[in-house]
Amino acid sequence: MTTWTSAPPLTRLSEEEQMFRDAVRDFAAQEVRPRTAAMEQAAQLDPTLIAKFFELGLMGIEIPEAQGGAGGSLFMTVLAVEELSAVDASTAIFVDVQNTLVNALLLKWASDDIKRRYLPRLASDLVGAYALSEPGSGSDAFGLQTKATRQGDTWILDGRKLWITNGAEAGFYVIFANADFAKGYKGITAFAVERGFPGFSVGKREDKLGIRASSTTELILDHCEVPAANVVGEVGQGYKVAIETLNTGRIGIGAQMIGVARGALDAALKYTKERQQFGKPVAEFQGVQFQLAQAATELEAARLMVYNAARLEDVREPYTMEAAMAKLYASQVAERVTSLCVELFGGYGYTKEYPVEKFYRDAKIGTIYEGTSNMQLHTIAKMLLK
Repeated sequence: MTTWTSAPPLTRLSEEEQMFRDAVRDFAAQEVRPRTAAMEQAAQLDPTLIAKFFELGLMGIEIPEAQGGAGGSLFMTVLAVEELSAVDASTAIFVDVQNTLVNALLLKWASDDIKRRYLPRLASDLVGAYALSEPGSGSDAFGLQTKATRQGDTWILDGRKLWITNGAEAGFYVIFANADFAKGYKGITAFAVERGFPGFSVGKREDKLGIRASSTTELILDHCEVPAANVVGEVGQGYKVAIETLNTGRIGIGAQMIGVARGALDAALKYTKERQQFGKPVAEFQGVQFQLAQAATELEAARLMVYNAARLEDVREPYTMEAAMAKLYASQVAERVTSLCVELFGGYGYTKEYPVEKFYRDAKIGTIYEGTSNMQLHTIAKMLLK
């Protein structure tokens, strides 16, 4: 008889993962939740909270311990993002971008010199941002117009970046520019840029529908001087750096979306058990029970897809299609579930006094950033058909 060695279930956490998740869950409840309304109203993160993210090790989850980080996995980043999103999506994306788009990129592509200079700081007190998008190149990211010109030991960057998450708080930016337009997208190069470099400035901040406490800004590069030693990867390899980093980032967005959906569903479950109509709790009506059951089922399916993509990347298995599917589906589920939760709260759901309208607004961005749903479908179809 064949004996099978069974792999653990996707949702079973190791002891270390469980302790980490519980620590983030407690932190979100005790430190983030009491600040959420004020941050939403001010449209900015509480600086004391940012310091606490660093203290807790949330800003350097995958950075090796030798470089001051937690020495964790992408899966642990996913757990942190999910737990934070169940309380406040703005704090979650702040942590997510740092880990999946900045630290992961440097760990994979940067020279030892760049890692030595920046990783310990990114783990302890330096906020990072990832700058690919421009006013004229969103989904067509490789149509970017920011220009890089070599002058001796320096590169000069000229252009504008748009929709940059963490732009206001960051002191460090990975910026993509084209060093040779004649080569098309094969001229694109990644640069490590500090806020203090000459010619660099942060432009206007966007006033957004959701994730309002998260900063989304313009960056202005006006003859910005970057040392040649700050090229990340090879000159002309930036398109690879960008694509592979976004593949990882999509898993983080999937985690954000399952957290948002979970936060809304938890609130709706509690409310429907308390709210009385026609002489009994709303949750006792079968029509409502079926809606809640459907939402919980879709959320569980999305969670399995996100967890699977993260587990695949952690063991260095191919994960590009799974990441695109997880991001696509989790963002669709978040929209559906949060919309239902607003309805289950009735008129109260439409007011800012109750939590679900915020989850609803925060969910929408999931279908847009780090590749729209159409771009995910494009990636999935291309891989299916090749």
